[in-house]
Amino acid sequence: MDMRFETRQQAGLSQQQRLSPRMIQSMEILQMPIQALQERIDQELESNIALEVDEHLAGRSLGSETEIGDEELVVGESDKSGDGADDFERLATMEGSYKEAFDNEYSSSSWSASRMAGERDRKMDAMANISARSENLVDQVLHQWSFADVSDDVAKAGRVLIGHLNDDGLLDFPLNEIAVLESETDAAITIEILEKAQLALQRLVEPSGIGASTIKECLLLQVDAWSRRTGEDIGAWDRVRELIDGHLDDLIQNRLPTIVKDTDLTIDEIKSAIKLMHRLSLSPGKQVVDEHVPPVIPDVIVEYDQQQDVYVAALCDGVVPPLRVSPRYTELAADKAVESDARAFIGKNVSNAKWLIESINQRSNAVLRVVQVILDRQRGWFEQGARGLKPLPMTEVADLLGVHVATVSRAVSEKWMQTPRGIVPLRRFFSGGTETSSGENMSWEAVKEVLREIVESEDPAKPLGDEAIAAALRERGVDIARRTVVKYRQQLGIPPARLRRSYE
Repeated sequence: MDMRFETRQQAGLSQQQRLSPRMIQSMEILQMPIQALQERIDQELESNIALEVDEHLAGRSLGSETEIGDEELVVGESDKSGDGADDFERLATMEGSYKEAFDNEYSSSSWSASRMAGERDRKMDAMANISARSENLVDQVLHQWSFADVSDDVAKAGRVLIGHLNDDGLLDFPLNEIAVLESETDAAITIEILEKAQLALQRLVEPSGIGASTIKECLLLQVDAWSRRTGEDIGAWDRVRELIDGHLDDLIQNRLPTIVKDTDLTIDEIKSAIKLMHRLSLSPGKQVVDEHVPPVIPDVIVEYDQQQDVYVAALCDGVVPPLRVSPRYTELAADKAVESDARAFIGKNVSNAKWLIESINQRSNAVLRVVQVILDRQRGWFEQGARGLKPLPMTEVADLLGVHVATVSRAVSEKWMQTPRGIVPLRRFFSGGTETSSGENMSWEAVKEVLREIVESEDPAKPLGDEAIAAALRERGVDIARRTVVKYRQQLGIPPARLRRSYE
């Protein structure tokens, strides 16, 4: 067989679409929630010498008319002459041209008002208002365990067990597995020592229930703690212990008649015991750790104009400082007398500052345009709540604005709107839907609200099954399958009928 290897060169044409780093930056800024945008601006102010806060605009409303020189580009000034062209095409042209911008008529003046009031530096205020980091669960339990009056080997084993606690304060690993694992480094930690340490841990550490190996054990430890307290009904807690120890599965499945049959307790006694169980926790470890929940800062504020009978939207940009490109560094970047390397460095910073400001303006415009469509299409929600929500796919909004659907998705991602009905995520207003028997379009969120109303109005002694709920929805003009009812019920956190049943 004749085998030959040949090397050939071929020329061909191919078309590829690539995003420049600046294009990617613009899309990232469009997707950022207001808090992330604040952090990004703070970082840029520290790293870019050509970017600065415009003190002139900081001392007046950002929505007022401002004359901007050819070499100044200011955040908070938006081009109102947009014709709805694709936002990505506009982003692509930013790199080569920067035109004079106009004032953003929707901007707020809260940031400038704070500057006029002579407030302190906002970074220092933010740092001063941050609470000290709380200790995690392991640190807090270790601190309590350090005061335990136990032998050295039990103290050491206790520290090992504390290291294996999960976020709920329970031990995920069986003691025999922990003993095998620890024996590789310390033969003194045996299963017997670990058992003594666990008993001491459960007795000495607060809140009660920490250090348990199972949910049942965790609950029983808490029952013992409650029953030891003065003034508590010992007999009532004895019934709680009996139910948890012997009938926990029946309680979870709401099989109260089965418990009545297997015990000497009445329905009323069982219901009283269940009421006491509400004092118990399945996650005692979370009671000692402050869970950090970041505050929600809305990107848009919507208010009702009673005189015009319309809902109006304003960007909540008062927390974003008005930025501009430094005139001094702009002049230096064009000064031929400046050393070439320094001029190139300054020019790069000037260009980056311009691009950042333009990207922020672009973000504001995109968010506001999407919100205006929401106000036009979802007025029913502002007047009626979830029942008034209409189907609104993102593709429809994208077609109306003449932008790509990805632009709409990024514009609403992780952003919130402050409304007369509270603060809600922008994504809530986008969903599919169905047509009722009367020909009305109803969003899936509205269907869920109707389902919730049906369940709330049912007879607690005879709760509706999923098929019965589907039939009740059909009576209201909404025809959906039983499996869809199950899905929506689960999304709403509504348990099945057998768990909703109330026994008299």
